[in-house]
Amino acid sequence: MDEATTTEEPDVIGTAAREQLRAFVARVERLEEEKANILADIKEVYAEAKSMGFDTKVLRQVIRVRKMDRAERQELESLLDLYLSAVGEV
Repeated sequence: MDEATTTEEPDVIGTAAREQLRAFVARVERLEEEKANILADIKEVYAEAKSMGFDTKVLRQVIRVRKMDRAERQELESLLDLYLSAVGEV
C-alpha cells in the first residue's frame, strides 16, 4: 500500500447524504433551542401564578388532567377512588 491510500478516508456517506444529515442536525439543534426557550417561558408563567397565590402543583395537575379525554379522566378518577378506599382514605 502506498501512503496516499492509507491517509485518505473512504467516502462512506455520499455528498448528498452528508448534506441531508447536516440539515437534520441543524434542524434538531434549532428545535432544541426553541424548546429551551419555551420551557423557560412556562417556568415564568408558573412563577407568576405562584406570586399571585396560586398553588403551582395543583395548577400543573389541572393542566395534565385537561389534556386527557373524558373517558381517560373518568378511568383515572375511578382508579384513584378505588385505591384510596382500599387504603382507608375515603
